[in-house]
Amino acid sequence: MLRGTSKKRVRALGVTAVVASALLVSACGSGGSAGKGGDSAGGGKRGGVLTIANVQGGLWTCAFNPYNNSSNFLSAGTVYEPLMFVNALQSDKTTPWLATKFAWSNNNKTLTFTIRDGVKWSDGQPMTADDVLYTFNLLKANPALDLNAIWAVLSSVKKVGSDQIAVNFNSPALPYFYYIADQVPIVPQHIWSTIKDPVSYKDDKPIGTGPYVINPCTPQNITYTANPKYWQPGLPKVTTVKYPAYTSNDPANNQLATGQAQWGSQFIPNIDKFYTQRSKDNHTWSPPITQVSLFLNEKVAPLDNPVVRKALAYATDRQKASTIGEGGQEPPGHQIGVIPETYPDWVDPSVKADDDYSYNPQKADQLLEGIGARKGPDGIYVLNGKKLSFSVVNQGDYGDWVATLQVVAQGMKAAGIGLTIDNLSSDAYDNKLFNGTYEIGYYGETGGPNPYYELRQWLYSKNSAPIGKPAATNFERYSNPAADQLFDQYAATSDPALQKNIIGQIEKLMINDVPVIPVTESVAWYQYNTAKFSGWPTKADPYAVPAAFSYPDIGQVLLHLQPK
Repeated sequence: MLRGTSKKRVRALGVTAVVASALLVSACGSGGSAGKGGDSAGGGKRGGVLTIANVQGGLWTCAFNPYNNSSNFLSAGTVYEPLMFVNALQSDKTTPWLATKFAWSNNNKTLTFTIRDGVKWSDGQPMTADDVLYTFNLLKANPALDLNAIWAVLSSVKKVGSDQIAVNFNSPALPYFYYIADQVPIVPQHIWSTIKDPVSYKDDKPIGTGPYVINPCTPQNITYTANPKYWQPGLPKVTTVKYPAYTSNDPANNQLATGQAQWGSQFIPNIDKFYTQRSKDNHTWSPPITQVSLFLNEKVAPLDNPVVRKALAYATDRQKASTIGEGGQEPPGHQIGVIPETYPDWVDPSVKADDDYSYNPQKADQLLEGIGARKGPDGIYVLNGKKLSFSVVNQGDYGDWVATLQVVAQGMKAAGIGLTIDNLSSDAYDNKLFNGTYEIGYYGETGGPNPYYELRQWLYSKNSAPIGKPAATNFERYSNPAADQLFDQYAATSDPALQKNIIGQIEKLMINDVPVIPVTESVAWYQYNTAKFSGWPTKADPYAVPAAFSYPDIGQVLLHLQPK
């Protein structure tokens, strides 16, 4: 599971508000110039061993399936590459990757990619347009692999000539450029066509086009070794990357603070004293993009009642969750579903004025008593014979999440609502969350170049699944035809004013329906040490989302880094 995606995906308070970068570059009909991740490797020495410290809450299973929610962040960008890289931190920034260029046609209903020549898979076989065609059809044949529900809007994907792939949409679909170009790792047909069950495929020895191969993987550590057949000569500069399995924050934080690990992506309490003041080479910059939220399972009564969900929102003390649970490093969340500091132009002022979901136990009381709930002798409300006491599944090895939910539970108890925290191992947590076998889940989505993407992950019904089957996103199983229509309308227009109007209407749904409760903003946790390596992304040069759990951004960062 992604840390901070949950943790993947996030953006900067100081960064200019991101417009739909995919929209802007797509409308131009060209691919832009290539850089790292494109055509030029540049000079400089090679070598070095870089260690990543990013707590996942368990040992590695050595699974690298790029279409599995639990393992894709370990291979997308490093082993498997997409057609293009869309930088969600900088507007109008798209870098060619496995495709050299793209063009829109047919009233923005056809997106054509020219596939790069001379690329080889790590086993030496050539990568061609046939592999790209196979990859998209693989997702069509196996909907569980289609993590962004792209086939809900696609009509076909076809090969044109020898080196082009035409992606055809049912209607104009400019915003889907990000999902198609950046979020679909290309896999080799000669390997994957022999797999009987690609959905459950572990992919423990992945064959990709990326800068690294896995050599070896153990439950305690993943070693990424420079791919000797990589298509960009001289890259990567960092020839070995180690990714230890940390089951709790403390060991990883200690290794970061002492320079034993150079790239961190996690919460560090008292970070100035513990980390940045420890060494002149220790630095941090954790930009926010998405929000960590309470997912309210709408297939479980009484969470299917919007009044109950509203009461839960008023009973959530977001300010204390921020200041106490996250040490002030993640600001309070926003019920409208958009981060105003990062995306001010996407906030509808009238909707924001209606967002009065600050902590208010009295308002929660009023709502619950209005539907007939009454407090029992223990101070917890009872509605229709059922006590309003819920269990929330949580990633138990994330110390900040544990602390945050303890704060939330205290606030809810004062509002007459019970909340029991079920701190689970990574595998057990993923299983319950993805399959919908929980009451409330604590999680953060990955987002994208503007608020549309996180909101779509939350609310688009085609991203969900029946209870017992894994959902790509929309883990709360929210289904609203009005919401689906708004997302479809957004994708069909290239008018920025209309897109923002649509997002405003979706913000209104967040206020009225409360399908999820954003608790804190979610930052791309990022700590980096400059003693041995240069080329890190910074606030001044945000060339990629800097967290190690961000994919395919991790590949871009590693292609920029070089040993000193």
